[in-house]
Amino acid sequence: MNITKSAVAGTLESSDVYVKAEPCETLEIEIESVVYNQFADQIEATIRRTLEGLGVTSGKISVNDKGAIDCVIEARVETAVKRAGGEN
Repeated sequence: MNITKSAVAGTLESSDVYVKAEPCETLEIEIESVVYNQFADQIEATIRRTLEGLGVTSGKISVNDKGAIDCVIEARVETAVKRAGGEN
């Protein structure tokens, strides 16, 4: 799947995650999290696994995590990417 436009998913509420997907020539992942020191590797692994499952090889994914669990991160990344790729 190609990211052709900017799109977002999620909120900045506690236990949620705000994800922005934008076009980019390479795959870039930016993570800001209230639990970064404890869970940065796990958050990034969840994002990468989700992107791989969607066939995303390029794009800029910006994540602002407020303590979301893995399934919420997966859902928000998938929604943002599908919106950015033109899917509803």
